Amino acid sequence: MSDIQHFVNGAVFAGSSGRFSDVFDPNTGEVATRAPLASAADLDAAVQAAATAQIAWAAVNPQRRARVMFEFKRLVEANMLPLAELLSSQHGKVVADSKGDIQRGLEVIEFACGIPHALKGEYTEGAGPGIDVYSMRQPLGVVAGVTPFNFPAMIPMWMFGVAIAVGNTFILKPSEKDPSVPVRLGELFMEAGANLGMDLKGVLNVVHGDKVVVDAILDHPDIRAVSFVGSSDIAQYVYSRGTANGKRVQAMGGAKNHGVILPDADMDMVIKDISGAAFGSAGERCMALPVVVTVGKKTSDEFRERMVAEIESLKVGVSSDASAQYGPVVSAAHRDKIADYIQIGVDEGAELVVDGRGFSLQGYEKGFFIGPTLFDNVKPAMKTYQEEIFGPVLQIVRAETFEEALALPSQHQYGNGVAIFTRSGRAARDFASRVQVGMVGINVPIPVPVAYHTFGGWKRSAFGDTNQHGMEGVKFWTKVKTVTARWPDTDLEGPAASSFVIPTMQ
Repeated sequence: MSDIQHFVNGAVFAGSSGRFSDVFDPNTGEVATRAPLASAADLDAAVQAAATAQIAWAAVNPQRRARVMFEFKRLVEANMLPLAELLSSQHGKVVADSKGDIQRGLEVIEFACGIPHALKGEYTEGAGPGIDVYSMRQPLGVVAGVTPFNFPAMIPMWMFGVAIAVGNTFILKPSEKDPSVPVRLGELFMEAGANLGMDLKGVLNVVHGDKVVVDAILDHPDIRAVSFVGSSDIAQYVYSRGTANGKRVQAMGGAKNHGVILPDADMDMVIKDISGAAFGSAGERCMALPVVVTVGKKTSDEFRERMVAEIESLKVGVSSDASAQYGPVVSAAHRDKIADYIQIGVDEGAELVVDGRGFSLQGYEKGFFIGPTLFDNVKPAMKTYQEEIFGPVLQIVRAETFEEALALPSQHQYGNGVAIFTRSGRAARDFASRVQVGMVGINVPIPVPVAYHTFGGWKRSAFGDTNQHGMEGVKFWTKVKTVTARWPDTDLEGPAASSFVIPTMQ
């Protein structure tokens, strides 16, 4: 067993803290390797490397930076299977799901390939007598991203793809639970530069760690912006501490996404969509769909009956099992937390229809598995409804009317995603317009926007004013400079006169 290393200035970097975190294989429950936990001094070494590289990288024209992104995309695609297998071995999601994780990140890299167009500024000729005004978007400098365990490829690429393409250099602090894929992405980025005859040392750096290094990132005076994805409490902490230090911060938090099923919905489609959205990746997605709001008794009873049958057909297996719908959760502690939430639901009076706590896989009894779980008659006041469980637990909340169903996600503390299932265009349009949630799916259970749009929730699902990727990402990772210019010619215009009033462009 060899330890994972930091990746700084284009090479492995051991660091000096002497602290490590165990990285498990969730399928077996065994320690697979260790990741170093960086000190503030280790983080500073990465920042200095990034700061040294940033001036030259920002001077590279946008078209050449785009070529790096094209080559990086090619290399990631060429290494898709080994990357997915590596991701699955530390996260636990099945390999097909890991490929999806990587692909959705690559879609943002594809967007970043068009950065020459996205960086074009505005220009006004003749804003005043002989005066032109134009704007340009310029990089911030050294920036950073703190990413969660559940998407160790996608979310890092969401962040560093756009941030680097616009001319920043980047410090990535991935989750210490599954840190190998981010390091491999850093290596492939260096290879992309080498293939194009470019030395990209210091442009993308990967530093592992815990709260010590996160605080160091939030406090470091040379880091200009921070993007974060994780739980809402930590997101609020990151936003507060980072902005207090003068940084630009976007901090995406937790979720409790609802799926509203109207009586006219296509129930065959609904069952398949929601089973995948609720139980896929063992529910470890911020865009998972863990709450179903069924409208009317007939709809509720039919959904429950058919979902029980669907759950009985699901296969939970090791991450390398191509026939499994989902694998283990990321850690024993997380498995136990999910089990505790299931018990809380029972104690609160919700009806436990299917209990996944006793699940065990033959030959992998020490793996971090938990079976699909279904609750019915869940009430909005219950803790298990109010809080994010982040596991394969689906809750049915019964509503009598469309208005009652609309109010539930709108009034919830989280506002990440929501979906409505219906054949009525009018109902769907009304719902999408009025629901107080940041991302809406109409007959789409996981409404993650495509890369050239933007990702972001409302309420306690997001702190900050700018979303992830798309043009919102370009705005977040750049600053606007506006130039007002004139070129006077005294031979033509006569002697210059003093002016003590503000220019009015008359």
